[in-house]
Amino acid sequence: MRITAFHHASIMVSDMALARPFYEGILGLVPNPKRPNFDFDGAWYDIGDQQIHLLALPSPEFGLAKPEHGGRDRHTALRVADLDALKADLEQAGIPYTLSRSGRPALFCRDPDGNAFELIGQ
Repeated sequence: MRITAFHHASIMVSDMALARPFYEGILGLVPNPKRPNFDFDGAWYDIGDQQIHLLALPSPEFGLAKPEHGGRDRHTALRVADLDALKADLEQAGIPYTLSRSGRPALFCRDPDGNAFELIGQ
């Protein structure tokens, strides 16, 4: 067996009404209408040939302390076209972020459930 590609990552969220403004508004992702009708809420977002699957289910990690800097936590890394514009969007939305400690053009932020993201400039 050989892995041929990365397909998707699943991210647990507690409330889609809180999650959607981050994923669709801040990150600019568009829901894929082909998501099957599961017995729980969620969304699939296409990013090229890969996807992010939001699962509106209770997280087994609820209540665990997380480091302030998302680079020291499990995180999903995404490339962005304009890092400065993203910073402005995060600041306008009141979403805190930290810059990459390596000096690369990247930042770390969290969704409303505390899931960490690394957003990397082109």
